[in-house]
Amino acid sequence: MTDLSLQQAGRIVDAGLLRARELGLKPMTIAVLDAGGHLVALKREDHSGILRPEIAQGKAWGALGMGLGSRALAHRAEIAPAFFVSLASVSQGRLIPVAGGVLIRGIDKEVIGAVGVSGDYPDSDEACAIYGIEQAGLSADPGQVPTHKS
Repeated sequence: MTDLSLQQAGRIVDAGLLRARELGLKPMTIAVLDAGGHLVALKREDHSGILRPEIAQGKAWGALGMGLGSRALAHRAEIAPAFFVSLASVSQGRLIPVAGGVLIRGIDKEVIGAVGVSGDYPDSDEACAIYGIEQAGLSADPGQVPTHKS
């Protein structure tokens, strides 16, 4: 199993913030957690809201805790809201089921951490997370939302 290094985490954050500036997004906060849910790197841009670090970490922490990107968690929360109320309770409010939490997979495809981004719309947050992970030479797993065909 590959471990997530501080250098990789820093590259993810810096690349994600660069992407946010290229896209002209609102001020961002990006958090990178290791596979155990411990904070490795976090940057909060000037004028990013005071709750953004907690939201970014909650998106990443929820993805790690459930083994799914937060886009998939958001979809599941719509289907089973009572379950997610219970998850919020057992996680002491740390789980944020909104797109922007992306699992990081290493070379062997094992989960080595997660990125959480907060500051703009969820799709934009997620795009910055994916970009940052890919720029660090790792694989991004935002979680797939099932499509139903009639």
